[in-house]
Amino acid sequence: MNVSEYMAHDAVRLSKLIKKKEVSAKELVEAAFARLEEVNPHLHAVIRTRKEKAVNEISRIDISRQPFAGVPILLKDISQAVKDEPLTAGAKLLKDYIPKQDSNWVARMREAGFLFIGHTNTPEYGLKNISEPELYGPSRNPWNVAHSPGGSSGGSAAAVASGIVPVAGASDGGGSIRIPASFTGLFGLKPTRGRTPVGPGAGRQWQGASIDFALSRTVRDSAALLDILQVIQPEAAFQAPLFPGSYLEDMKKGAERPLKIAFSTESPVGTPVGEEAKRAVCKTVAWLEAQGHHVEEQAHDVDGLRLMENYYLMNCGEISAMIAGMEKTLGRPITAEDVEIVTWVLNEAGKKVTAAEFTASLASWDKAAAQMAAFHQKFDLYVTPATAYQAPKIGELTHTQKEAEALLKVSGMEKNDQQALVYEMFLKSLTYTPFTQLANLTGQPAMSVPVHLTKDGLPLGVQFMAPKGKEHWLLRMAHALEQSDLWIGMKGNPMFA
Repeated sequence: MNVSEYMAHDAVRLSKLIKKKEVSAKELVEAAFARLEEVNPHLHAVIRTRKEKAVNEISRIDISRQPFAGVPILLKDISQAVKDEPLTAGAKLLKDYIPKQDSNWVARMREAGFLFIGHTNTPEYGLKNISEPELYGPSRNPWNVAHSPGGSSGGSAAAVASGIVPVAGASDGGGSIRIPASFTGLFGLKPTRGRTPVGPGAGRQWQGASIDFALSRTVRDSAALLDILQVIQPEAAFQAPLFPGSYLEDMKKGAERPLKIAFSTESPVGTPVGEEAKRAVCKTVAWLEAQGHHVEEQAHDVDGLRLMENYYLMNCGEISAMIAGMEKTLGRPITAEDVEIVTWVLNEAGKKVTAAEFTASLASWDKAAAQMAAFHQKFDLYVTPATAYQAPKIGELTHTQKEAEALLKVSGMEKNDQQALVYEMFLKSLTYTPFTQLANLTGQPAMSVPVHLTKDGLPLGVQFMAPKGKEHWLLRMAHALEQSDLWIGMKGNPMFA
């Protein structure tokens, strides 16, 4: 199989070709690496490879039992650990960290027969909506290398949108699957909280805001992955009842009745929204109405500004706790020189957050979840832009040296001033991506679908949110959209020309 033939297929199709013995796993690995070697020097999507190990692992796959036996995949360089191999989270402090076991997510993917060919680039500790870590440098967008593929799963998005792999591991703690999907023309699903594996050693990620899943070019790949990844994990803090059927088969059914769908193009935090993003939603709404659905412009009642403040407060607490743990392990204080400026600001601000404040912030998540549950009593789905603008340019959202020096003043500030500084630090980035965090804090499933190209020839996604446990509603809608003229996929992507 040559590289062009390899790029033409998704993971489901490649797995079928292997089972029919029309292609070998080794041929797929060779094609993946041929493509990687061709495009990665320009994109910097993949920061670590394991070709020899992947080839050696071919002997362990069972094409009669494993649904994705022999299909190459890339993993995200945070939370998706492979035993005895580096996992750095894009962080200088972790450049020598070697996990002692596979993560539960990776173990499940290994059971499915995937061949891991490397890890993808991510911002330090997954804290940004771009992927430009100081440790590795920026990943670039396959549609236009002057732009970012987003983050924090930006390396994975760039790898899939350039044809290195059909699917790649990703995670989403505030939009980190849906944001890069919007920026690179991919399908990005964030499942319900508790749907996919966590740990080992932790029963939740970011208090339940973050989940591990994947980015894909086709809806059926994400559906098939959800079939193999959905789990009841006894040690996990959150559980989602198992879907009784097959997502892959169910997505073909389409909506069983006309749906009641709400939409909004207004930013929940009062930031501006680009005309291209509004246009993307409006043409999606027109398509939905043409399919017989009832669509109404209606925003939810959640206080988006307050919710973001509490999201950032959680970030502060999580990073401060993580840094304190690292200090114990290293036996020395961690300084501002050890970490990037965003990490340092969150760490310093987190030191002054009280247990009572942290608990109250999480309670606001639950209030938002209750408000959205009530909202979904009236509306089946909620539609917004996935991102407010097309992908930013490389370096546009990275703090300058002057800005970083100003942010270092956080250490001497009062608590309220620190929290205000955190909000200000993220505001430029938040202006690009104000819509995705809600689903993380409520635990709902949400997806970005590639339905719009801007006048600059860059993709822009539209987000759908559903009630908890209703991923199959999203997948049915995505599958229908994929058959429509709205779906852009890789059309217009120079990497697939």
